Amino acid sequence: MLDLRLIRSDPQGVLARLRRRDPTLDLAPLLALDEERRSLSQRADDLRRQQNEASERIAALGRDGRPAERDPVLAKMRAVAAERKEVEARLQVVEQELEAQLLSLPNLPHESVPEGMKEEKVILRTFGEKPKFAFPPEHHVALAQNLGLLDLERAAKVTGARFPMYVGAGARLEFALLHWMFELHVREHGYTPVLPPILANRPSFVTSGQFPKFASEVYACPDDDLYLNPTAEALLVNLHRDEILAESDLPRRYVAYTPCFRREAGAYGEEQRGLIRVHQFNKVELFHYTTPEDSYAALDEIVRQAETILQRLGLHYRVALLPAGDLAQQAAKTVDVEVWLPGQDRYYEVSSCSNCEEYQARRGNIRYRPADGGKPRFVHTLNGSALATSRLFAALLEQNQQRDGTVVLPPLLADLLGQRSLG
Repeated sequence: MLDLRLIRSDPQGVLARLRRRDPTLDLAPLLALDEERRSLSQRADDLRRQQNEASERIAALGRDGRPAERDPVLAKMRAVAAERKEVEARLQVVEQELEAQLLSLPNLPHESVPEGMKEEKVILRTFGEKPKFAFPPEHHVALAQNLGLLDLERAAKVTGARFPMYVGAGARLEFALLHWMFELHVREHGYTPVLPPILANRPSFVTSGQFPKFASEVYACPDDDLYLNPTAEALLVNLHRDEILAESDLPRRYVAYTPCFRREAGAYGEEQRGLIRVHQFNKVELFHYTTPEDSYAALDEIVRQAETILQRLGLHYRVALLPAGDLAQQAAKTVDVEVWLPGQDRYYEVSSCSNCEEYQARRGNIRYRPADGGKPRFVHTLNGSALATSRLFAALLEQNQQRDGTVVLPPLLADLLGQRSLG
């Protein structure tokens, strides 16, 4: 959530920054509601004062033995009370509408974020070379099904389309990746491990930024007002909701494993095949709570830690800085790590690392008390996948495939699984 005081004090400056993300955004309705809210609040205070004065006047007349003079004062007080009731009812409506407007606004893009829309990302660096093949590389679906790693047909029978089922060595590989990544972040990078629930309540999704704008994209359990986790970010950002931390406790760095669930409505063509865009996938998530001064160094750290996974697996990838028009609602800056899939001749995101600055902290009232004892300040929150396994699984198959349809495992995975290849 943006700071209403900032919007009020510099509406044109805030609007210019927001329109870097979406040229159609308009602050006029919000500013009109804010002006009406302040006017109504002032009028309600004035009417409350008049009521109090009338009550005191009536009491004084009673004490002075002049009850006959109370009637006109009582009549005035009833009129004031009626108006106050109307004003406060309207004020409640306006405050709800104003909050809805504020919750719908995206975060302000950081000054280092480039202009542009989705396809105008800036490539920061690449790792390794694209693997070369003496044969046309296969799509991971063909490889996985021929090797007995995935059973998409039975998964569709059990649940529906775009829900993968890992079987045999595929299930072992999936578990090996998740366990290895989780342990790496705990043992080498010093994260606190968390295995959170996969359901969260509505306030949690409001804090994370998914609600109210993107509620339709989340699987719901309406009888309980609970929602399936689309990313562990939505859970981890709420660990310290409505808390004041000590500056000495920052940064707080958490790693979580969760299955993730997304409706992914719409048509995505080739992306709907296999493991690229599915309704359920597994992910290891990194999450930081930091001071504002340290948050961009923390973003660089998260990106490097996501890259470590791909480097140790020997996979070719690139790192991209997203433009303003492609940022998620809550993000001030996002860096994506994209792995190469030769069977599709393109890169796909396997990690999205974002600094949300104080946007989520303001929604969730997450603050810290400075070491000098000053007024509590909002923390900055950051998140990053490290990594999501569905596309990582696909990349491992496609980049390491052989002419005979087998897949040579990277040495690290060969040691974990006790076999050098699949097939």
